[in-house]
Amino acid sequence: MRCAMVMVGFALLLVSCVLLPGTGAISFYLPAGGRKCLKEEIHKDVLVTGAYEAAEVPGSVTHIKVTDATGHILFSKEEAKKGKFAFTTEDYEVYEVCFQSSTPSGAVRPPDQLIVLNIKHGVEAKNYEALAKAEKLKPLEVELRRLEDLSDSIVKDFSYMKKREEEMRDTNESTSLRVLYFSVFSMFCLVALAMWQVIYLRRFFKAKKLIE
Repeated sequence: MRCAMVMVGFALLLVSCVLLPGTGAISFYLPAGGRKCLKEEIHKDVLVTGAYEAAEVPGSVTHIKVTDATGHILFSKEEAKKGKFAFTTEDYEVYEVCFQSSTPSGAVRPPDQLIVLNIKHGVEAKNYEALAKAEKLKPLEVELRRLEDLSDSIVKDFSYMKKREEEMRDTNESTSLRVLYFSVFSMFCLVALAMWQVIYLRRFFKAKKLIE
């Protein structure tokens, strides 16, 4: 029994290491008076969390804004220095996180500002430590819950890929059918044009008495 538990724990650890993507903070420099945006496609009904930190630069004010593909503002903060945001996606689309730096007019141009951003979504964004404390779960039960959520996420990804494949197949079939109809129509037009030219030239030559 103990050996079986060890094997299950090892399997869970192996699957988690292989399937869970690594999470790491993204850092970049934001020029004074500049704007930089990060975009990512995220599935529907997915929890997204983010943490950001902007280095202190005298004479520079940083603004952060999170929007979806339609321009709807999901999170916005003026004079952003350090904080967190979270939202649940409503549809599969591109989401954008933008940082913008502003400086007072006439002020000396400040140096570039270091921005650190860490975004997680899906299984990565869930706080399993808090879940374990709330439901009094054992470490193995927490890993099982994490694996269950990960499996659901993978199933959703495969379902979406299957749906897109079906849509692409329908599109290809529709396009092929339209190309066939267009080809047949083009051939009909060419044949009709050729017959009209033959008839016209025959009448022309008869009118000129070149042929009987």
